[in-house]
Amino acid sequence: MPRGVAEDQTATSLLRPENMPKPYQTDFVQPPVLPLRATTIDDDGVPVDHYSVTEREGVVNILPGGLPTRVWGYNGITPGPTIVTEKGRRTRLLVRNKMPAKQPIEGFDFTTSVHLHGATSLPQYDGYASDVTVPGFLKEYHYTGFEPARTLWYHDHAVHHTAQNAYFGLAAQYHIHDEIERRLLPQDEFDVGLTIRDALFNRNGDLLFDDNDHVSLFGDVILMNGRPWPVMRVKRRVYRFRLLNASVSRSYRFQLSTGDPVTMVATDDGLMPVAQQVGTWRHGVAERYEFLIDFGRYPVGTRVELRNLSNPHNIDFANTGKVMAFDVTDEPFDATDPLAHRIPTTLTPSRAMDVDPAKATRRRTIEFKRDSDQWTINGRTWQDVINSNFQEVVANPNLNDIEIWQIVNKSGEWNHPVHIHLIDFKILDRNGRPPFAYERGAKDVVYLGEDESVNVLIQFEPQVGRYMIHCHNLVHEDHDMMRQFGVSFRPGVLDPNDPINADPPVPDTLPADA
Repeated sequence: MPRGVAEDQTATSLLRPENMPKPYQTDFVQPPVLPLRATTIDDDGVPVDHYSVTEREGVVNILPGGLPTRVWGYNGITPGPTIVTEKGRRTRLLVRNKMPAKQPIEGFDFTTSVHLHGATSLPQYDGYASDVTVPGFLKEYHYTGFEPARTLWYHDHAVHHTAQNAYFGLAAQYHIHDEIERRLLPQDEFDVGLTIRDALFNRNGDLLFDDNDHVSLFGDVILMNGRPWPVMRVKRRVYRFRLLNASVSRSYRFQLSTGDPVTMVATDDGLMPVAQQVGTWRHGVAERYEFLIDFGRYPVGTRVELRNLSNPHNIDFANTGKVMAFDVTDEPFDATDPLAHRIPTTLTPSRAMDVDPAKATRRRTIEFKRDSDQWTINGRTWQDVINSNFQEVVANPNLNDIEIWQIVNKSGEWNHPVHIHLIDFKILDRNGRPPFAYERGAKDVVYLGEDESVNVLIQFEPQVGRYMIHCHNLVHEDHDMMRQFGVSFRPGVLDPNDPINADPPVPDTLPADA
């Protein structure tokens, strides 16, 4: 089957031809930055920045012909507004659920739960799947702010309909800066967030959700920051890109049309120790990679495309091999900026990458498998966790323990992007071979390909309590490939950081415009 043609065309967009977008017809945009509401000082002298978002319906313009698309996102847009903060500052994020009681297209109860993906949050603020906020309620999430610079994202994590909630709009980036990263990498307009996803559209312009009987969802339209196959005008200097895969199921294999490598500088959880030159890379759902491109190497008028070579068992369509384009311009820039033409080599160490494997006290095997119509982890599901009154754990290390987890996928039919909450980890090997060059930094998601076994090294810090591990193909997660591990957790003992009861949502009595 030639590349670019659907192998199993379970669903395609139902749009009229005049409403079906074509590549490279729209301008690139970035989501707005979420404004700061207030800053206070905690009792220990640490500044606390206060933000607020409202989960609500909105209407966006994605399709040609003026056909509108309804979304249900943070502040009614998708991707939602980007939160930008600094290491050493705590964050309070007030989230108001102003959704209708029932999701208008899919019909489920419109509960939500916000997970700040890549953060070391206490369990009650981690977006625990069963810690849900119903319409008309709100919850304030507390974030520690002691993580080094990294690209995180906040997205919905509500039990059994995470895929629909994220697909219809509840996803956004969250950037943490620090002094080291600011000194090494481009900033401001040259620090560009990219959120990619695929989508299907109904005839009326609404998003169409089809997960192929709880297997996977693959769209025929590629959206970058909510625009189909956009074009970005760039200046002849170095840019930094923070690329997040926010698709429900689709993985990507990226490459520049010129064949030139990019310089990979950061993985999910911050700067790599050493930058890596990468010609192509496999990018699973929820992974974040930061890379540099020096557009100064290209003449004015050059178009450089970011393309998708795809991976096994994706369903590919006519234009899913295209992603976005960069048009090189002669627009002026500050040539005295020391980062305008610098590609760094040595970056910075990280705690996760410096952990010594010889200090591991235990090895565990975690298998991701489809049993009949259920997606399971070690033969169990999130429903088993619920049935145990949230006491059952797949592992229970003590605080600061170091372990090696062998994460296994014996299937030749599916990949699983595996996300472990709370911690940063180091990939030791993949099927006995070294990790790919672009994986040589701290991670919280590992692409577990067909018939692959990956060993990861984990130190369980800095919080205690119960946290989730799951497949980030959100269809698999919802049906029901998610479990939890405990850090110094004792089943049956009162948990002061109980993820559901320690700080539950409350009725929203605030004014509408608060």
